[in-house]
Amino acid sequence: MSLKKLFALTLLAATAFSTIAADARTVRWARSIDAQTLDPHAANIGPTSSLLHQIYEPLVIRGYDGALIPTLATEFRILPATPNVWEVKLRPNVRFHNGAAFTADDVVFSMTRARAPTSDYRGLLTSITDVRRVDDLTVHIETRAPNPLLFQNLTNIFMMNRAWAESNNAAAPQNIRERQENFATRNANGTGAYTLISREPDVRTVVRRNEAYWGRTTFPLDVSEIIVLPIRENATRIAALLSGEVDVVHDVPVQDIARLQQTQGIRVNTAPENRVIFLSFNVGAAPLRSSDLRDRNPFAVKEVRQAVNIAMNREAITRVVMRGQGVPIGYMGTQFINGHTAALAALPPFDVARANQMLDAAGFPRRPAEGNTRFSVSFHCTNDRYVSDEAICQAAVGMLGQIGIRANLVARPAAQHFPEIQREELDFYLLGWGIPTYDSEYNFNFMYHTRGQTAGTWNGTRFSNPDLDRRIIALASTPDIEARNREIADLWRILKDETIYVPLHVQSISHAMRGGIDVPVHPDANAVFKFFRFQGS
Repeated sequence: MSLKKLFALTLLAATAFSTIAADARTVRWARSIDAQTLDPHAANIGPTSSLLHQIYEPLVIRGYDGALIPTLATEFRILPATPNVWEVKLRPNVRFHNGAAFTADDVVFSMTRARAPTSDYRGLLTSITDVRRVDDLTVHIETRAPNPLLFQNLTNIFMMNRAWAESNNAAAPQNIRERQENFATRNANGTGAYTLISREPDVRTVVRRNEAYWGRTTFPLDVSEIIVLPIRENATRIAALLSGEVDVVHDVPVQDIARLQQTQGIRVNTAPENRVIFLSFNVGAAPLRSSDLRDRNPFAVKEVRQAVNIAMNREAITRVVMRGQGVPIGYMGTQFINGHTAALAALPPFDVARANQMLDAAGFPRRPAEGNTRFSVSFHCTNDRYVSDEAICQAAVGMLGQIGIRANLVARPAAQHFPEIQREELDFYLLGWGIPTYDSEYNFNFMYHTRGQTAGTWNGTRFSNPDLDRRIIALASTPDIEARNREIADLWRILKDETIYVPLHVQSISHAMRGGIDVPVHPDANAVFKFFRFQGS
């Protein structure tokens, strides 16, 4: 399908929402975790981008079917004469919340800012060499080589007002890793459907409908105000929904789904998320800081990692811990992405006896004086980010114990856990990874490439392979799609064998709601409130 036809179809679908409800109202939206920041380029983390999607906008977004929908860009095409240049036509008559007009200058500024050293999104834009203004509503994006998939990477690259950012000393993204702040950390000026009213991190954030929004007659916009309430404790979050103190719970604990489904006045929507949950190792040469083995790092030995891989009973985790709210997976991807195959996703055989044999052969015998433990290590886990995250880690501790690895569980909020990963302070940890580009290159770039300024920014494992790095970077500029897919398949073959990570499952996520609002599950776990309707509206 041509881009022009795609734009016509997606815009036609959007204009179906042209009626504005008369009973627009406030929605209190409870989540287990707050956004880390309001700086739109600082933290590539789901809850942060989900809040920012209410306030800021990218050039394109993904609809609830996963398809690209033009937002601030109305048209984008590769120039026939210069196949490494994308021409982007911008939506006219768009204004930021402070009244400033949205122009090509803002796109150039935002794309440059998102490529800065402190941006957590720079890994998405490594193929770009230049972004330049042609006129007020036209931009050219130049890449090192033809990159037909560039716009798949832009769904979370939010547009900022250049004058606002520069006049408020926020020209560069906040440095989350070093716990620094700037004006954009707690203030916002986007083009989105909602404007920021107040921000109290980890307490309450209020946004209100932008009555001057360019899409005011394009989207339902039934919700006039959103109050975001981080409520970390599962029981407290569900009690608030049942008592009517909140209207939407974004992340319903698995143990509460059946009860809520049977509660009058409560609606529950459940669907798989485009996110894989996995274990991660420090595979560097140096001894682990948290292990009782002081002379070597057991995770640097591939056979040890492979033993852990086959000692994980994925089906038991999804059946018992997740109560069916997940799909066991055998690789670091999901069923949503380009590169996925049934063979790649196949589970390794669960075999505790074989895992013990592998550890014996690798030179890590059981030590009778240490309770038959082979070695100990700290195992870090979030307790407020993923579905049943701490319970998953507790189950993994038991499975590791069956092969003689004593994992000392350290469960902490994501606000502590994520910066520790980025500072390479953890030896063994749980993480989840969403894939907003719907392409395997995103995983390779962020999770397997050598840690650097523009790639490998979430690779906390110390894994490094320069030859694979070159191949990963080349994916962004391989115009032959069939050749590119063959390369993706070969990279997965190599990396699955390396077992730098132990994938567990693709999680499902459930939203619960009351008061007549319908909040469907987005594959990226976003909740874009401008799309939502109340029953009867």
